[in-house]
Amino acid sequence: MAEKILVLGEVKNGDLRSVSFEAAAAAKKAAPNAEIVGAVLGDDVTGLAKKMIHHGADRAIAVNAPELKNYTTDAYQQAIMQVLEEENPSGIVMGHTALGKDLAPRIAVRKGLALISDIVSLEQQNGELLCTRPIYSGKAFEKRKPKDGHFFLTIRPNNIQALEVDENRDGEVRSVTPDIKDIRTVIKDIAKKAATGVDLSEAKVVVAGGRGVKGPEGFELLQELADVFGGAVGASRGACDADYCDYSLQIGQTGKVVTPDLYIAAGISGAIQHLAGMSNSKVIVAINKDPEAPIFDIADYGIVGDLFDVIPVLIEELKKEPALAG
Repeated sequence: MAEKILVLGEVKNGDLRSVSFEAAAAAKKAAPNAEIVGAVLGDDVTGLAKKMIHHGADRAIAVNAPELKNYTTDAYQQAIMQVLEEENPSGIVMGHTALGKDLAPRIAVRKGLALISDIVSLEQQNGELLCTRPIYSGKAFEKRKPKDGHFFLTIRPNNIQALEVDENRDGEVRSVTPDIKDIRTVIKDIAKKAATGVDLSEAKVVVAGGRGVKGPEGFELLQELADVFGGAVGASRGACDADYCDYSLQIGQTGKVVTPDLYIAAGISGAIQHLAGMSNSKVIVAINKDPEAPIFDIADYGIVGDLFDVIPVLIEELKKEPALAG
């Protein structure tokens, strides 16, 4: 049984992403009797490290350095390797995010660990850890298990339930300053084109539009519906290629993968490339004028109609009954 698991807390816009807390819960499932150590990297993250304890970590490490203010591969790699050398954990867990997908393979190679990535569920079976992950663009699932008790896992956001937050939970928070040198890349400025608000990959409700939205104005309508739910707006590649919205909203095989509680597909035909990014959503609602659109094959609920007629009615009814949107 693993004795110590290191969980990486991921910082975005000055706060910890929800997947950080989901990773802590995954670590508890993977090794129920292990010590969970949260590690948060950044420029001034001691306060954020405490949140890892509130969400299940036994203690936390705040890794502070100016070079860690924004993510760069070489700075984060050096910092996390120094933490791993000092802590020597039996397992590592982090989110399967853009950061995790870039960092995890590099760390796995240097530590000689087998990496099981993009996990959507974990379970203990006969004393062994089984990790379920999608393959073939989500058309099938496989179960993998670590062979020697040591593991490195990345988990897909919004799939593993975070532990109940306990702000009275106490634990040591230690601040360390890593020795970072020979940096090859420096972030001088960040130009954000992504929409503000709810993180698309972690949103509980996603309202996505395709070519049927007809233009940028149509996405304003989708945003209005998403706002009622407190959700996020996404798009098919077709809508992005047509310049209806920014590519930061793209969902699919070459875009983001999302697994919200509710996915509303408006004016999306349902090409296989798009389905790869959203087919594991818990509830799928499709709105399309074409009753033969492939999206209806995977939808839990389908509305055959013009989205410009349907969505305003949905918005109006949801505003009348706010509990429905909750």
